[in-house]
Amino acid sequence: MESKTIQGYLQKKTILVTGATGFLAMVFLEKILRVQPDVKKVYLLLRAPDINSATDRMHNEIIGKELFKVLREKMGAYFDSFISEKVVAIPGDVSSENLGVKDSKFREEMFNEIQIILNSAATTKFDERYDIALDVNTSGVLHVLSFAKKCLKLEMLLHESTAYVCGERAGLIAEDLSSSLIDDIINNNFELHEKKLVEETLNERKAQGASEEIITRTMKDLGIERAKLYGWPNTYVFTKAIGEIFLHHSKDNLPLVIIRPTVVTSTYKEPFPGWTQGLRTIDSIFAGYGKGKLKCLLVDPMSVFDMIQLVGVGAGRVSMGFGLSRCGGLWAYAQDNEGQQVAEAHQATGTKDLGQQDTSSDVQIIEHVSDAGF
Repeated sequence: MESKTIQGYLQKKTILVTGATGFLAMVFLEKILRVQPDVKKVYLLLRAPDINSATDRMHNEIIGKELFKVLREKMGAYFDSFISEKVVAIPGDVSSENLGVKDSKFREEMFNEIQIILNSAATTKFDERYDIALDVNTSGVLHVLSFAKKCLKLEMLLHESTAYVCGERAGLIAEDLSSSLIDDIINNNFELHEKKLVEETLNERKAQGASEEIITRTMKDLGIERAKLYGWPNTYVFTKAIGEIFLHHSKDNLPLVIIRPTVVTSTYKEPFPGWTQGLRTIDSIFAGYGKGKLKCLLVDPMSVFDMIQLVGVGAGRVSMGFGLSRCGGLWAYAQDNEGQQVAEAHQATGTKDLGQQDTSSDVQIIEHVSDAGF
C-alpha cells in the first residue's frame, strides 16, 4: 500500500548517510529519528580506522551535540538504547572504492538493506586543495553512485549540492545537459586528466624540496586556476559541479534527487531555534552584529540575498524523496522558485531544460517544502 505521508514512507526504511558529521547531515538524522522513530536503521559513514573509533566519533561529534537534546528529552531513559538500535556507525570514506567499507560482511549487509542514500559528504572550502576537493567532491560522487548501484533495494539517491554550481551567471539559467563543455568533460576523461595533473604538480614540488606549506599553497592555487579555466569562480563550486555532471551522465536508471540549497543558516523552529555548527558564511555577520562589533555593512539594497533555514533543507530533502517515491520512473530536481524551494519531478530521460518551469506532462510539482508536513 502506498504511503500517503512522509512519516509513513520512512517507516521501516534503512538509510545510509555520508558526511555524517556535517551539520546538514546531523539535522537530517535528528529530524528522522524524532518524527519517525520506527525507521529501521540509519548507517552513518564516518572516517575512522575501525568500527569502535567510528562509534566513538558518532557519539562525540554527532549524538552528543546539543542538537539532539529534544530527542533525548523525548526518549528519556530509552535514548541510549534507541540510538544503539537505530543508528550504526560505519568506518569508511567516500574518496575510496566501496566507500572505504573494508568489512565484507558489513558491505553485503548494506547492499541488501539500504533503501535511501543521502550523500552529504563534501569539502566546502572555497579554496580547498585541488587534490582533496577532487577526491571528495568529484571522485567521491562516483564512488557513492557505484555503491548505490549495488544496493538491491535502493529507492533513491539524495545528493547534497549547492545552488552555486551555476557559477557566476545571473538570471534564469537553462540546465543544458548537452552543452559542448559537458561533452568535453565527459569525453576527455576529465577525472583521469585532472588527477594526472595533480600528481605531476605534486611530484614536481616534492622534487624541488618544497615545504608542506608551499605544496598546500600550490594545490590551492591549482584548484582556483582550473576552476576559472572551466568557468567557475572557485574550487568548491567547480568540483561540486563536475560531480553533478558525472551523476547526470552515469546514473542510468538510478532514482536521483539533487538538492541545491543557497546559503544555509541556523535552525528556525525545529528542533529549537538558533542551532548551528560553527560560524559559516553569513553567520559571522550575524555574530558580529549581535555582539556590537559590526556597526555597518555596505550593501546594494536592490540585491537579492538567498538564505534558507537549516531544517528547511532537511525537510526539503525528505519531501523531494517522498515525492519521487510516488512518481515511479521519475527523478527529482530541486530549485528555488521566487524564494520558495520546490521539488520537481522529471522523466528519467530528462527534459531539455531542467532549470526552467515546465508545464508539460513529464514534469510535476510534487509539493512545496513549507507544506510538506514533515
